[in-house]
Amino acid sequence: MTFIGLTWDHPRGYDALAETARRVNEGRSTPLIHWNKQPLEGFESAPIAELAERNDLLVMDHPHIGEAVAEECFLPLEDLYPTELLQAWQRDSVGPSAASYRWDGRTWALPLDVATQVMARRIDYIAEPPRDWEEVVEHARHLPVALSLAGPHAVLTLMSMVAGAGGQVAREDFLSDIEAASALDIMNRLYALRRAGSERLNPIALLEAMVRSEDIALVPLVFGYVTYAFSRYGARAIGFSDTIRAAGGKGGVIGGTGIAFSRRCHPTADLLAHIASLLSMRTQIEIFPAFGGQPSARAAWQDAEVNGLWGEFYRNTLSTAETALLRPRFDGYIAFQTAAAECIRAALERRENPETTLSYLRSLWRRARHGARGHIE
Repeated sequence: MTFIGLTWDHPRGYDALAETARRVNEGRSTPLIHWNKQPLEGFESAPIAELAERNDLLVMDHPHIGEAVAEECFLPLEDLYPTELLQAWQRDSVGPSAASYRWDGRTWALPLDVATQVMARRIDYIAEPPRDWEEVVEHARHLPVALSLAGPHAVLTLMSMVAGAGGQVAREDFLSDIEAASALDIMNRLYALRRAGSERLNPIALLEAMVRSEDIALVPLVFGYVTYAFSRYGARAIGFSDTIRAAGGKGGVIGGTGIAFSRRCHPTADLLAHIASLLSMRTQIEIFPAFGGQPSARAAWQDAEVNGLWGEFYRNTLSTAETALLRPRFDGYIAFQTAAAECIRAALERRENPETTLSYLRSLWRRARHGARGHIE
């Protein structure tokens, strides 16, 4: 039989999987695996239970774990792989990427791809990355600086800023007072200085604008895409670097994707071996980077040849990835994230007092936690 997987349609999400599928299918009378793809928005709009009913394997984002477990979408990996192997993958992966797929005592996906919110700048405009937020604001007075605010990213930007300053994210109050008020004040100042329309651009569109025009010179927090660091962009290549972080602060919010087995899947030994091979050092260092993927293995992020090919992207953001903030993952978090981001965009547009914004965010947060099914921490 052929197992059906679903991933996202960006080259980073599809190309390496398609290549590994080509290799494992070669010479078989019946292909082992076939990958379909859909836009990221499809994962956000369709309930994860619906996607799991139609596919054997899902490439998914860890904040959906709470919902997926509540809906009994996935097979726990402890039932499929030896504990020692799961522990080795967690040990060898960057930052909290593997831990992000553990929920309520079990592992529900394997870390396939790692991204974090990092700093992105046009190196022909800004030679060295800003050291603090006041320097970012000063750049914004003379150069086009954008915040990543579209979709869920408004609240992710705020969370990263609070965590980077050493503040608390999650628990009962969602965000700690002093750090949240300061972050919202900085966001208000940068929003007032932005290039009009930049607030509607998702991370890919922001990075596209950076390399294809003069509209954006700096985004202080945006999910990194290694392909934009490539030398083919010449002077417009983006320099990616670590986020602004106080001593003891966290790096930007971690993203990336994991690969999960749906409940409908009855994995064979060949399928289990193939999925395990995706996390092998050879695949992570040689295949994923060569096909535009962002590997999860620390060894790939530290590899000199990989960094040489991709403008030192990995080495220059590794500290952020290793200390990245792990988002909440409880059932209902995704809906909260959507509502919170809308709240922040509206607050920035009307120059709302940070304390008022924070109060409303906390009411959304408490309501979401109260309605969650199952585990919430």
